[in-house]
Amino acid sequence: MFRRYFWLLLIFILTFMLSFTVLAQDHPQEVMEWINMVKENYGGTTLTVSMGTHPSTEAFREMVDEFTELTDIEVEWDIISEPRLRPLHFSQASAGETSFDVWMVDGFYIQEYVAKDTLVPLEDFMSNEELTPDWFDYEDILPAYRQAIATVDGEPYGVPTAGESRFIAYRKDLFEEHGITPPQTTEELMEAAKYFEEEVDGIFGMASRAQRGIFFASGWLHILYQFSDGWIDQETGEVIADSEEVIESLRYWNELLRTGPSDVASYTHEEASSAFMTGDAALWFEATAIAGWLLDPEKSEVYDSVGFLPPPEGPKGRYGGLAGWNVAVPKLTDQKEAAWAFIVWMTSKYNGPTYMENGGVLVRDSLLANPEITSKHPDMYAALKETFDAAANLTGKGLVWIPPTWLANPVLQEAGNFGNSALVGDMTEEEACERLAEEIRDMQEQWQ
Repeated sequence: MFRRYFWLLLIFILTFMLSFTVLAQDHPQEVMEWINMVKENYGGTTLTVSMGTHPSTEAFREMVDEFTELTDIEVEWDIISEPRLRPLHFSQASAGETSFDVWMVDGFYIQEYVAKDTLVPLEDFMSNEELTPDWFDYEDILPAYRQAIATVDGEPYGVPTAGESRFIAYRKDLFEEHGITPPQTTEELMEAAKYFEEEVDGIFGMASRAQRGIFFASGWLHILYQFSDGWIDQETGEVIADSEEVIESLRYWNELLRTGPSDVASYTHEEASSAFMTGDAALWFEATAIAGWLLDPEKSEVYDSVGFLPPPEGPKGRYGGLAGWNVAVPKLTDQKEAAWAFIVWMTSKYNGPTYMENGGVLVRDSLLANPEITSKHPDMYAALKETFDAAANLTGKGLVWIPPTWLANPVLQEAGNFGNSALVGDMTEEEACERLAEEIRDMQEQWQ
């Protein structure tokens, strides 16, 4: 009996040692050195991560078991809808405590997070060679994303995980069947959307976000700069939301939305994507970060007939946005170094291909140049490249997509409130823009 247990114990020990050896051999020496350092210093701790429902969240969850196995750091998840993240974070910060060690932070609000002193500046972490190895490579992240959604006054406060712009998906089968050329201009886009809504039974034109508030404003931004210079003159600070160009942009956007499903005024990006993936809409104008949903046969009924296009060219040119998500370390956590270790592993250049394989969102130069990744969906990545070029056009004009003020959130909220009111017929687009301009001027006076 003793001999039997002896052999069983020996087999167990050998199996454990072999599995560890294989695990160690799966990673280069410099990676294992960092892993061993993290395990020695922070192993046995538990991190709680606050994230929204998003492809990047799904990718991280697929990667977390290996992180825990290597570092002995347990990870618990608190996943809620994206609009609830910011209020949750700020309510905890106001109370002087947080139950989270890692936050998912919307690039729309990075300036507000910093103004309210809720995030750890990351420069000290990044300059620490022990905590941040070369294979993390922050500089490999596309510069536009680092600067637009993660940096305030030259200081990084987050690591971009889902940089996104906005582009168009369309049903290739429907466009071919009806002999329609994929649209390249705002005029052609409107014509195509109206054709499907008016002439094809059971098919709507455009699906996009239009829910009152932030979502509507975010959708309006899809084409705002194609017609105007935005709601605020970014050089002088003058409010121009009631200019004829801005009014025209809202008229166009609402007319385009009205080719969509009858309940489009209640849509977030999730409902818009669902309408397209179930075959109800011929066109989709949404975030590049969630395009993978449309190509997933487990999610999308039209996965094999999706084409992609850059944002359309309008009267002022072709422009694209720069938005997206970061992971960041809240100031109130007492496990800052372990939280940073989690971020390094999940967002590193080294693990970039694994992140993409698990449905992550491209934010790195090295991934955009990796043919093993781009060859899987060449049409999508070609459109993505054109979309990044469109975003660069906006930067070339000296403009940023989101108003560069920590008041961006209330500005977006009001833009989305009034814009949605015009969509549902409670006021005209001209009235909506006049009301928006008044509200922004009042905000500026209040906070001077």
